[in-house]
Amino acid sequence: MDQVNELKEKGNTALNAEKFDEAVAAYTEAIALDSQNHVLFSNRSAAYAKAGKFAEALKDAEQTIALNPTWPKGYSRKGAAAAGLHDFMKAFEAYNEGLKYDPTNAILLQGRQEITASVLSYMQSQGDIPMDVDPQMPRARRAPSPPRRTNEPAKPAEPRVEDMSEDEKKKYFAKQEKELGNAAYKKKEFDVALKHYNAAIEHDPTDITFYNNIAAVYFERKEYEECIKQCEKGIEVGRENRSDFKLIAKSFARIGNTYRKMENYKQAKIYFEKAMSEHRTPEIKTSLSEMEAKIKEEERTAYINPEKAEEEKEQGNHYFKKGDYSNAVKHYSEAIKRNPDDPKLYSNRAACYTKLAAFDLGLKDCETCIKLDEKFIKGYIRKGKILQGMQQTSKASSAYQKALELDPNNAEAIEGYRQSSMNFQRNPQEVLKNAMSDPEIQQILKDPAMRMILEQMQNDPNAVKEHLQNPAIADKIMKLLESGIIQIH
Repeated sequence: MDQVNELKEKGNTALNAEKFDEAVAAYTEAIALDSQNHVLFSNRSAAYAKAGKFAEALKDAEQTIALNPTWPKGYSRKGAAAAGLHDFMKAFEAYNEGLKYDPTNAILLQGRQEITASVLSYMQSQGDIPMDVDPQMPRARRAPSPPRRTNEPAKPAEPRVEDMSEDEKKKYFAKQEKELGNAAYKKKEFDVALKHYNAAIEHDPTDITFYNNIAAVYFERKEYEECIKQCEKGIEVGRENRSDFKLIAKSFARIGNTYRKMENYKQAKIYFEKAMSEHRTPEIKTSLSEMEAKIKEEERTAYINPEKAEEEKEQGNHYFKKGDYSNAVKHYSEAIKRNPDDPKLYSNRAACYTKLAAFDLGLKDCETCIKLDEKFIKGYIRKGKILQGMQQTSKASSAYQKALELDPNNAEAIEGYRQSSMNFQRNPQEVLKNAMSDPEIQQILKDPAMRMILEQMQNDPNAVKEHLQNPAIADKIMKLLESGIIQIH
């Protein structure tokens, strides 16, 4: 399932970047792994629709509905695909069917409203042509025209070009050129598309949409610098003519996507932020988050320096030998930032955490160390010692056993396994009895200062952190932990 989710996210990212073929490929691969996932078919339907492949989009939308008949989005996908095929009746029926399951769904309501308007406009322009039939096709499934009320005035005819004002003519011809450009763009005939979009600008240079469309062509042709210039020009025109803020946001977002393609993530972030300031959408927000993650990863990678890491490790070793475990942790942590793939650094820091009784942090470092190098025996031994300190003897035995699989003669692993096995088999009374027979343990417990410290730790568990700053006391506490006299959870 993790692979399916990764492929789905890959498809979503490609879709947001308007790389529709890549999105379709990612969703198709995910579907091959999980053919019962209705969301995958829905997403691929959206990708096909944006690519102008409405027949494929319709097929996927119908499969979405088959897998989850009560999911409203499946019907909105079907309506959009059917509308793209000019099968208005099927689109209208799809939106109505979806509204049965979610009567207040904004997308379905808007889709039904738009398809109704399209049908009325289409029928009027074609002289009562049925909504799901091309003018050249036989009139099968003809939808009856509603009777006109006698007291209802006839709608005025569409204005003729010769009756238009000069400004209206310019906008009319500009729109015609834009539609021709869109048709060529969908066919990937980019030179033809550019010709029509530039012609549209000649008719009406005040419409930001034409500049955005030209930028889209340059984006597809990977002419990124030219794409940015067109977007900037579009923004300038849009500001001058008070264009819809959504269109200006689209220009900023396209610049962001262009810089993303150029792997200039800091610039991409700036323009996605500008797009968000104009109009917030989930797609732009996702893109912005992705850029922030990319920048963070770039900074992390740029900080890596194995030579600096070695210097920090030596400093950590110096402080560890002095018993200054807190400062040792700081230097080992810096070394890890400088070289995060070196398992020895995590092992060394785990040793510090063990001395500081920060067992949870030490255990985490051991797990990371082992993950980086499964044959690094020191990682398993450190893990065993920490688990012993946490009185998890069974898990400690397993860690030592793993170390012995790598090196059957390792003295530390043999002794650790022996101790943890014995402690696991003995009852608490026996553990206490054996510990008390140890002269070193007896000496620690007779020390009045240690007795007072142990009493304080019992009343205030947080006091242990303060006492562990003293190396001499820390060593005595660790000896008591290993013997089973005390436990820290």
